Amino acid sequence: MGKYNSIRVLALGLIRDGDRLFLGEGFDPVKKKTFYRALGGGVDFGELSIDALEREFQEEIQADLKNIEYLGCVENIFKFKGKTGHELIQLYRCDFADPEFYKIDRIPFSEGKRKKEALWIDIEKFRSNELILYPEGFLKFL
Repeated sequence: MGKYNSIRVLALGLIRDGDRLFLGEGFDPVKKKTFYRALGGGVDFGELSIDALEREFQEEIQADLKNIEYLGCVENIFKFKGKTGHELIQLYRCDFADPEFYKIDRIPFSEGKRKKEALWIDIEKFRSNELILYPEGFLKFL
């Protein structure tokens, strides 16, 4: 998650296929809640956010992207593991270059030492509040 006393800049990719979204699954052990968010990661100093987005998808799930479109910047102040975090998210809409990714239900990946999973989830589960999607207000970009 990075340092808690600084603002973290992220590039995240919103991939939609009909009524489902491709998202990473996370868990907050303090809140004891599972949550979901778009894949992507930190923007390095001197790196454009679009380049960070493509790099992160390659590092995490070995996927190339196409039809990348900038949607906007989202500021997110939140609590995770009991600590306050602050992010500036450069959000992009994009598609997988390889259509095979649309046929895979779940993809395990690593983020540093953490084992994670990315999966397709029906959008209605977030609209009905059955599942949690972060950052709050993310659905307005659909």
